[in-house]
Amino acid sequence: MSPATGPKSPTTSDSRVAVKPINMNRTSKKSAGSASLATITGEDVSAWFGQRKVLDRINLTMQPGKVTALIGPSGCGKSTFLRVLNRMHELVPSASMAGQVLLDGVDIYDPTKRVTDARREIGMVFQKPNPFPAMSIYENVISGLRLTSIKKSKSEFDDIVEQSLTKAGLWKEVKDRLDAPGGGLSGGQQQRLCIARSLSVMPRVLLMDEPCSALDPTSTFRIEETILELASEVTIVIVTHNMQQAARVSDQCAFFLAEAGTPGMIVEQGDTTKIFQNPDDPRTQDYVTGRFG
Repeated sequence: MSPATGPKSPTTSDSRVAVKPINMNRTSKKSAGSASLATITGEDVSAWFGQRKVLDRINLTMQPGKVTALIGPSGCGKSTFLRVLNRMHELVPSASMAGQVLLDGVDIYDPTKRVTDARREIGMVFQKPNPFPAMSIYENVISGLRLTSIKKSKSEFDDIVEQSLTKAGLWKEVKDRLDAPGGGLSGGQQQRLCIARSLSVMPRVLLMDEPCSALDPTSTFRIEETILELASEVTIVIVTHNMQQAARVSDQCAFFLAEAGTPGMIVEQGDTTKIFQNPDDPRTQDYVTGRFG
């Protein structure tokens, strides 16, 4: 994969947060867990599917202890950028990319780095819940550990299952039926099970691609509470088309846009309140107020 060339895309990040989160204890929890949190940075990231360029020199730093929301109309490259961040983009045969993705300053695309290591440190939760339907709830949670051949005792696995399900806000609902099939849970519970599965391998970054788009309001609320709780332990990047959700859960936003057949780019980025209440670019204002998109 060739390095990106050319000047960096313009960015803005001089704003402050005033959006009231769902969990009012969030700030103190973040400071308590910030030492182990990771910074993930995209530098001059461009991406292609075959000859079609879909991202153009994206520069974005997703800070530790904060939730970063990627917003913008469909087709502007948000999900592609998310997949570039944990090397899933390269699973598409015609796909290619340029630039760097740095996890605490180390390029995950360095030829000496293993793909499996990148995907273990940078987990992904998809738009549609995808638990392994034939596996029990218990086995779903530890499946990532088994796939990476991590050896644990039964008691250690038990602890990991309880901790992961607790962090995902699901433990109390399923603790008495861990042997039940994961596919038998409701949609919202399945999504939280997928979050628990991602957390079991202790990722440093958690990517979420529209995790609530197929869920009812109650399940959405529980997922959002989970996101706010997890921000004390893992850096979170979420793609969402729900502007209210972005305002509720994120500290920072990046507005992506692809105009007139051009590749996706970041029009504006900064703290959530600034993006929603006083953006610098009129296109951002038009999008967050629902005038287009």
